[in-house]
Amino acid sequence: MAHRESAGIILYRRGDAGLEVLLVHPGGPFWVRRDEGAWSIPKGEFADPEPAEDAARREFAEETGIALTAPLTPLPPIAQSRAKTIHPFAAERDFDPSQLRSNLFEMEWPPRSGKRQSFPEIDRAEWFDVETARSKLNPAQAEFLDRLP
Repeated sequence: MAHRESAGIILYRRGDAGLEVLLVHPGGPFWVRRDEGAWSIPKGEFADPEPAEDAARREFAEETGIALTAPLTPLPPIAQSRAKTIHPFAAERDFDPSQLRSNLFEMEWPPRSGKRQSFPEIDRAEWFDVETARSKLNPAQAEFLDRLP
């Protein structure tokens, strides 16, 4: 199995309730009923020679519809699995989840039906306090929360 590299952005903001992070929920029929441990930071795969920061900005734009120009703080990479490493970047900025405009992907659905359907790559985004985010995030990504500036 080839090793894959992903890059993403963990958006955060500070408010009256303290630190909050923006997480996204994967779209498509496989994820529709999953919640705890299913959320992620906006991220996606990249390959050399694309720099990780460029990939993180590209993926954030594709998954949210927002071209993020804010400065990014690189965080230490984590191994999501033996086959995948994520290169995270942090940015402090507000985002209105109702403005989410994700790109679409196509797949055969229902399985073995021969029918193709389109689904959003991300079906929703929400702000969570750090404690709630820890339970919502894919467990391998939870350590991102400990690395925020």
